[in-house]
Amino acid sequence: MHNEFTAIVEQDGEWFLAYSPEVPGANGQGKSRDEALASLRDAIALVLDDRREDGLRGVPDDADRTVVAVG
Repeated sequence: MHNEFTAIVEQDGEWFLAYSPEVPGANGQGKSRDEALASLRDAIALVLDDRREDGLRGVPDDADRTVVAVG
């Protein structure tokens, strides 16, 4: 599945900080812009995986599960 998210990157001294307004809690940092974006990419994946696991807890075994592609 292909997803795109907005990344906001700010420099604070020697560090670059990145976050995505669409994914609260996903933040990245690095000594370069590219490092901060890579860190943010990893954080977004972790947050989405965690939310997916949370959302599926308690779903009955006989429930109809399918995939819906966006984008």
